[in-house]
Amino acid sequence: MNIALIGYGKMGQTIERIARRRGHEIVSVIDLHNMEDFNSSTFRSADVAIEFTNPQSAYGNCLRTFEADVKLVSGSTGWMQQHGDEIHRLCHDEGKTLFWSSNFSLGVALFSAVNTYLARLMNDFPSYDVSMTEVHHIHKLDAPSGTAITLAESIVHELSRKTEWVKQENYTSDTQLPITSLREGETPGIHTIRYESEADSIVLTHDAKNRDGFALGAVLAAEYTATHTGLLGMNDLFPFLNNQ
Repeated sequence: MNIALIGYGKMGQTIERIARRRGHEIVSVIDLHNMEDFNSSTFRSADVAIEFTNPQSAYGNCLRTFEADVKLVSGSTGWMQQHGDEIHRLCHDEGKTLFWSSNFSLGVALFSAVNTYLARLMNDFPSYDVSMTEVHHIHKLDAPSGTAITLAESIVHELSRKTEWVKQENYTSDTQLPITSLREGETPGIHTIRYESEADSIVLTHDAKNRDGFALGAVLAAEYTATHTGLLGMNDLFPFLNNQ
């Protein structure tokens, strides 16, 4: 499979290494210094492009990829909430293809399934309050992380006593789920969900050791996207998520 990379930081380089290991060819690499290559024949020859950049660039990168008639896998967070309706229209009405996820790790997918199941159980035990902490590297621009938001939305959906998630600094009511965001060193990502009662604590944590798990998931998503169309996500790649 021919893959184009959009963004060539540490994540892009890890994706390149794993994609080549799986027998794929990297036909184009686009970063800030060569944005004109979106119009090149080499970029257009890609079966799928994989994009990991930042919230300010992701939407434009998505549109440029669509204009080149290339399918896209994007792991950039902090932009879909604002542009989701437009992306949905482009995929469903104009035949474009985007696989988007706030997190591509298999471990996080499993963690997410356990999170949803535990929240469903805890709905019957109101003596437990719930909070979340996420820790990422100092280069991450959005906070809370997209993964934290996805996890929090699942908890709010399952817990009738919670109406919304908020940043810890905006926490004012027991009906809110507070998320604390920390930015430290080069931490790939740690997400911790804590249920606290007067009697005990129940703690779920996913601690990424490096970027390899995220990169492998992105390449698996690209392999899936190459033969599918529309607006895709982790529920398509990992069907067990549909049973939550």
